[in-house]
Amino acid sequence: MTTSVPPVLALGLDFGTTNTVAAIADPTAPGGARSLRFPDGDETHSVFRSALDFWPEGRGRDRRIAVEAGPWAIRHFVESPEGSRFLQSFKTFAASPSFRSTNVHGRSFRFEDLLATFLGKVSDHAAAADLPLPRRLIAGRPVAYAGAAPDPALAEARYDTAFAASGFDEIHYVYEPVAAAFWFAQGLTRDATVLVADFGGGTSDFSVVRFTVGADGVRAHPLSQSGVGIAGDGFDYRIIDRVVSPRLGKHARYKSWDKWLDVPAHWFTNFARWNQLAVMKSPETIRELEKLAASADDPTGLEKLIEMIEDDLGWPLYKAVSEVKTALSKAETAPLSFHHGSIHIDETVSRADFETWIADDLTRIDEAVEASITASGVAPGEIDKVFLTGGTSFVPAVRRLFVNRFGEARIETGEQLLSIAYGLALIGAEEDLDRWTVRETVRAA
Repeated sequence: MTTSVPPVLALGLDFGTTNTVAAIADPTAPGGARSLRFPDGDETHSVFRSALDFWPEGRGRDRRIAVEAGPWAIRHFVESPEGSRFLQSFKTFAASPSFRSTNVHGRSFRFEDLLATFLGKVSDHAAAADLPLPRRLIAGRPVAYAGAAPDPALAEARYDTAFAASGFDEIHYVYEPVAAAFWFAQGLTRDATVLVADFGGGTSDFSVVRFTVGADGVRAHPLSQSGVGIAGDGFDYRIIDRVVSPRLGKHARYKSWDKWLDVPAHWFTNFARWNQLAVMKSPETIRELEKLAASADDPTGLEKLIEMIEDDLGWPLYKAVSEVKTALSKAETAPLSFHHGSIHIDETVSRADFETWIADDLTRIDEAVEASITASGVAPGEIDKVFLTGGTSFVPAVRRLFVNRFGEARIETGEQLLSIAYGLALIGAEEDLDRWTVRETVRAA
């Protein structure tokens, strides 16, 4: 690979559903790249939580909407929840034609507005030594976007708008698993065919890449890509749906005229998805739920659901559920404890139950892996290495899919949260970007 380029030629940006990482090429760093650092008191973050918190400041003509992002957004929300509008997992809206905007303290924010606002705060919090940022951006994108009937061209148009508003005048996109493969290849000493499995918050993406090692360095030949809109957030959904929602009125009935009907399932489907929960806080939603509660056979659960939405409890619930999922990667059981106001949940979740709940998701992930292998034209036995990256790769049932297919000896992991950004930064230092980048037929957002 080319090494005679300036060390800061492009910014590699892995904007994720859960976390965001930015990196630049740096020949002096291990693997040839380093992440941007975000100083926070006595701490320094290399991973930036993909979250926003908005709140009003001032009165009358001096009134303004203040905003924070990442760990600062979380901190402000936890310390001052009243009046805050906390948004997480908003990447999931990128390819959704049904998402036009969301109201934040009287102002309409499109997806591209949310992303540009978020990137502005990322830049604000980056260490001064890492600035100014280069004008060339190499952004990761999933192979398959999350959500129902996603529109990749729409997502790209929205990204283009947000990135241009953030000061980038040269914008390129690379499949996230290809970027992870590029970084992984830096440690190869011989030819290898590698399957990369990237598990994010919203999507799981797969790529088969053939690497050849020669006197001029490592060359890569991407053979296939596949993906599915299921990952960590989908696993969270299963926990909420099975453990939390039944305590919030999921199985309640309400009276309509002379008939008893089940409370519509869509309320709980939306509630269990982090991106949808963030936008449920509206007068219309509250009024509809209050009407249901008033005629319900047992209104208590629905009243607690209203409390969850009105008090903007998405973040503390996410934290509790995420802690359960993480614990189940190491233990056979884990406690789910959530307490706020009238809501008190104390349940023990077993790994066996969790794996039963996500069984259909695992099947779809396995099918996407098979699709990538088939499209590559490479026999499973000819895959030399399997590189697992992303936080959801820690889930034992996910890892087991690959161990069962390829054996433990071929499985490798490393820099689960940083590898994509590193690979994007390294690709940005390549002379022939067209070999790596992808473009949709972009239409207006």
